[in-house]
Parts: sequence; structure tokens; C-alpha cells
Amino acid sequence: MKNKISKLTNNIEYIYKRNDNTPRMALCLNFSINQPEKSAGIYTLMARLLLQGTKKYNSEQLANEFEKYAIDFSSELFPNYLRIKFVCLNEDFSKAVELMDDILKNSTFEEFEKERTKLAGEISAELDSPRTAAMDSYYRKMFENHYYGNSVVKILENLENITKEDTIDAFKYILNNSKKSLALVGTLPLDDILPQIEETIGKLPIATSTNFMITKPELEEIKKVENTKSDLNQAHIIKGWLVPTYGEPDYPAIILLNIILGASGLSSRLFLELRDKKGLAYVVRSSYETYKLAGNFMIYIATEAGNIDTCLQGFNEEMDKIRNIEVSQEELDNAKTNIIGKYEFLAETNIQQACSFAKYDVLGLGFNYLDNIKEQIKKVSVKDIQRCAKKYFSEDKYVLSIIKP
Repeated sequence: MKNKISKLTNNIEYIYKRNDNTPRMALCLNFSINQPEKSAGIYTLMARLLLQGTKKYNSEQLANEFEKYAIDFSSELFPNYLRIKFVCLNEDFSKAVELMDDILKNSTFEEFEKERTKLAGEISAELDSPRTAAMDSYYRKMFENHYYGNSVVKILENLENITKEDTIDAFKYILNNSKKSLALVGTLPLDDILPQIEETIGKLPIATSTNFMITKPELEEIKKVENTKSDLNQAHIIKGWLVPTYGEPDYPAIILLNIILGASGLSSRLFLELRDKKGLAYVVRSSYETYKLAGNFMIYIATEAGNIDTCLQGFNEEMDKIRNIEVSQEELDNAKTNIIGKYEFLAETNIQQACSFAKYDVLGLGFNYLDNIKEQIKKVSVKDIQRCAKKYFSEDKYVLSIIKP
């Protein structure tokens, strides 16, 4: 059966995909985040508090309900959307929708103090990792004075200033001022589940795509940050660039650049050159993160403290190569096979498919964007790769973060 795409009575777009012979139903509901949080950490606390009790159930009772019916339920925050999702046995779908409706309409946020204390402890533990500390410094520099730069350090510094009312107000605003995207994947017939969906999700505030107030981040210079930590036995180096994101013409080429440079493990250029041949790295890789308004491309290495300058030189050499020498057709074809294989692997389960559909739609790209991307990736040429490398991996606009002994 072909995927059905339609709208609920309150304008919420939904997709239904029938996967026969699957014993579990998956639902993913995303709410767009249209404005920066008033201060760092409000959205993070808000997302956590949604699962900490409603007018009907306290946090322990709610957890017991999920356990009793084997419902895997979560509330997750991303920079541009809030995700509510669950996967459950077919016979428990109605109960899962009922619980989700209760959470969205009746969360009490009563566990505020407990959750704030818990979050502070988790962040402090995270920051014991030097890699996390280096990454945090990197994000704060890359997205300086921007909502995307609300890193865990900024959240930790600000937690004591956040009130319970801040989190409640943030959730109310998102509920009333968001594009909402719903994905349903599984074997239950749509006609059987749609009435309950209309009675619950269909009664949420009307979906809207207006009022988007997050500005596009800019990077117009070189920014460097260097920190020391007394108990380290290695250095962590991150270098990155602001690049295009979803929906932009060069997005498919940058995905492939990431695979070629450092996201394909043992066969990637950074691994072969800096670890295998030069013995500089414990770990070396590249990554490409995408937000609604920008992409962040970075290369990372963990190395001996005495190798910092040599590693930076190695970074420069590899980026010079990708800018100035065309990759081979074979290397490009291997990268295409790699990423398309990853997409297939990440869409094996009903919940993975539901989350993918809802993610792309809430970003304004449509439920079927992933299929479009696969076709665009197949068309990328070696000349596209070199053109994008020259255009975006500039040596006069980047961020460098180093933490060392």
C-alpha cells in the first residue's frame, strides 16, 4: 500500500505507512521550535518534565503504566523541534495514545526541583570527559550569541535562574505556536486508529508554520579557543566550518564529503592518513550536523599532547587535497554506497521510519524528503565534490577548539 499523507481537522499533517506482519505500532509527533528559548536550559528541562507526571498520574505511576503495557515512550529535544514518540504492541496502541494525550494536555511539571538537580549532576558528569568539554567550547564559539550555541556549559551556568513557570510557559508557547508533524507506522489499519487520533492529537491547538523567529547563524572569521586540564594524557582538537543544511542544493555533496573524509571508519581519508600512516591519532573522524538554518561540518582528533601542531598540519594537508585534487570516481561511488546503505539500516524498524518521516516534515521538507535525497546523492559528481570543498572549507572562516594537558 502506498503511504497515505493527509491532515487532521486541526491542520496537523500526518503520514500513515502500513507495514504488514509487524507486531508493534510506532507513532512520532514533532512540534517545531519557532523561537529561541528565553535562557539556556529551559527547553531541555521542559522536555524532561513532560514525562514526570500528569494530573492523573504522578511520575512513578506514569512510569508504571509504561512498564505495565511495555510502551517505549520518550520526549526528546532537538534544536529545531520537540519529539514525542512511542512504540507499543498493536493491542496496546489505544492505551499509548491515551497516555500521550494525557502528557500533552495535563503535565504538571511538579518534579521541577528534582529534575533540575538531576540535570545539573548529569551535565557535570558529562563535562568530566575532555572530548565533551572541547566540543562544548567549539559549539559556543561556532554559534556565539545564537540559540544553537546553548551548550551544556551554558545550561549548567544558567540552571539556577530557571523557574518552573519558565518551563510551563515554553511548553504552552510551543504547543500553541508550532508546525506539528505526525507519523504512524505499523500494521493496524488507518481507519481503525484515525478516530482516536482525531479525538486526541486532532484536538491539539491548530498547526501553524508562521512566527519563525530564529535567525540564521553566521561565521565570518577565524575563532580559536584553547583550554587546559590538569589530569589529561592526550589532547582533543576540533576544527569546523559553517556549511549548508537540509534542502539546500549542496547538501548531498557535503554528506558525501563527510563519508570520504572521516565518517566511514577505517576506509576514510583522515583515518588512513593521520592514524594508519602517521600514527598521530587515537581517534580521528569527521562529522556533519544539520540544523534547520545551518550545517556544522567538523573534523576531530584525539592525540598525544606533543602532536598538536603536527595534527593541525595534517588537517590542513587533507583539506588541501580535497579542495585541489578531484576524488576518484571509485571513491565517490563507494561513498554513495556507504551512505545509502546507512539510510537503509536506519529505516529498518517502524519507529525509525516514523521518526524519519516526522523529522523532515516538521523542518518543512515534506515526509518523503529522504527518498529525494537518495536520488540527489546518486547524481553528485566528482566536480561537485571539489567545488563544494573549495567553497565551504575556507581557511579564513573556521572554528578551532583545543583542550590539552
